[in-house]
Amino acid sequence: MSTRREDENETGVILRERAEKKVKRPRMYRVVIHNDDYTPMDFVVRLLETVFHRNETEATAIMLHVHNHGQGVAGVYTHEIAETKVAQVHMLARKNDHPLMASMEPEDDEDGND
Repeated sequence: MSTRREDENETGVILRERAEKKVKRPRMYRVVIHNDDYTPMDFVVRLLETVFHRNETEATAIMLHVHNHGQGVAGVYTHEIAETKVAQVHMLARKNDHPLMASMEPEDDEDGND
């Protein structure tokens, strides 16, 4: 067993302080449901509840907005999740013989730039 002498120099690694990197938030995308004259309102409500995890009140309000304004935002997600949600809407609509359409559009960033 060795003992340390008082005059012995210690060596070690000097760590440089890293400048904190700002983590940029990912770009977000709105999933938009588009009105048509054929898809039943109750189907749209059920779809908003299952795909977008909306409660019945929220789903009904979104559906009525789509019906009255031609389109409405079902949710806001990262690119990959928004793509998946759009695909789920199309798959479920086709499976149930409805022409319902959805799309995604980028949200403006905080500076108002795209």
